[in-house]
Amino acid sequence: MRRRDFLKYCSLFPLLWRCSAHRTFFKQPNILLLMSDNHCWNHLGCYGDSVVRTPHIDGIAEQGIRFSHAFCSAPSCTPARAGLLTGQDIWRLEQGANLWGILPKKFITFVDRLHAAGYHVGYQGKGWGPGSYKAAGRTQNPAGKKFESFSSFLSANPGNRPWFYWFSSRNPHRPYDVGSGIKAGLDPGNVTVPSYLPDIPDVRKDICDYYREIERFDQQVGDFLNVLKANRQSENTLIIVCSDNGWQMPRGLANLYDFGTRIPLVFSWPDTMPSGRVVDDFVNLNDLAPTILDLANADSLPDMTAKSLLSILLSNKEGRLDPDRNHIVTGRERHAWCRRDGLGYPARALRTDRFLYIRNFEPDRWPAGDPPLFGDVDAHMLHYPCPTKLFILENRNDAKYRSFFELGFAKRPAEELYDLSVDADQIHNVAGHPQYRQIKEKLRQRLDDYLINTKDPRLTGGELIWDTARYFAKKDFTPKPSQQARQRLGLKQEYHL
Repeated sequence: MRRRDFLKYCSLFPLLWRCSAHRTFFKQPNILLLMSDNHCWNHLGCYGDSVVRTPHIDGIAEQGIRFSHAFCSAPSCTPARAGLLTGQDIWRLEQGANLWGILPKKFITFVDRLHAAGYHVGYQGKGWGPGSYKAAGRTQNPAGKKFESFSSFLSANPGNRPWFYWFSSRNPHRPYDVGSGIKAGLDPGNVTVPSYLPDIPDVRKDICDYYREIERFDQQVGDFLNVLKANRQSENTLIIVCSDNGWQMPRGLANLYDFGTRIPLVFSWPDTMPSGRVVDDFVNLNDLAPTILDLANADSLPDMTAKSLLSILLSNKEGRLDPDRNHIVTGRERHAWCRRDGLGYPARALRTDRFLYIRNFEPDRWPAGDPPLFGDVDAHMLHYPCPTKLFILENRNDAKYRSFFELGFAKRPAEELYDLSVDADQIHNVAGHPQYRQIKEKLRQRLDDYLINTKDPRLTGGELIWDTARYFAKKDFTPKPSQQARQRLGLKQEYHL
């Protein structure tokens, strides 16, 4: 290591010790957070996907750190983003645990702390949401001030203060342009179809369309890199690339399987952070809050359940660094308004290296939403193209495809357990198998202990507000399926939920 790099690296240690006498030695970095929307962890070139083309994100990973076991707090946009902003598990955020809800004003965000520390802060795209920040008594989105472009944000910083900018892309959120993947040169024959989806041409084409949306996100990442370079802002800028939750496929979004909760997470800070590493520690999107505050030398947030990643970022090691980061806990409450009277599907999960344990608190409810729309699987009102979902629903009584309906839409037991050493796609529930009884009991107790320690009302007996909390997307109360969906599934023109 060159002497200049060694001295720069050593200058970061005072921050690690959080010693106020030394805090002035740390130069506050710029922080650029680039987030995709509904993007599964393994669908990037740097994560081993050989079909999707993501050269810009792959380049960032090569210059930095790729986390192999990163998860969101909830497989749903609004709570996942609320957890990121507050550094807390979703069940601690009251209505903030729901989609299309609010994040109560009493919950301070890391954006608030950055602003108080002198940072120029802003966001573009979704930020926190969807939901209503005004109904929470806030004057602006919890993500901060909204800007139309990164260039305008940089231009609005004449004092050259350190800055934080959050770009939240709409890609690869549905709807996709049907046929766009093939038009872009993607070959459906090269796609790997997970075993919980039927391997048919329509599904392969649907995945290609999804890949095309990821490629558009990668192009957006490249545009941001160009703006950084043009404005000479690259040198002291930490770049974070991630998703908010998993992909919009049956058993993905709104599910506690890996395909709903496991996300890509890449950091790059070439002049400061040892690069070219893959870290296997279990990390949470919520961990970004304490990490960013540490980087900015800003005051901490109260009541965070997340932990800073700074020591991992500054290490020169890879693999498993922190022995305590050997599991993750995730949860969900109400996603879309898709059950009678707005009922959700409460569940919690514990994921270790080998096992995924899930507790479903209301197993009598339909996990993907009430039939016939099954609205927790997008398109939630069957109002835009969703070839994979439509095929499974249309063929639910066909013996060849019935199992895919049961995996994605049918009711589930109170407990689920998956042995990932033999079942990577998490489709064989072994919770009732005698040989797994002790393992299940151990994981159940471990999950219960964590939920009690973090004051989850589902375990502590507190007030359960999520089924009755206000939902701010009124159009979802009267779903209107598309003409294609009505014709193929024999649906009515309008439903009332």
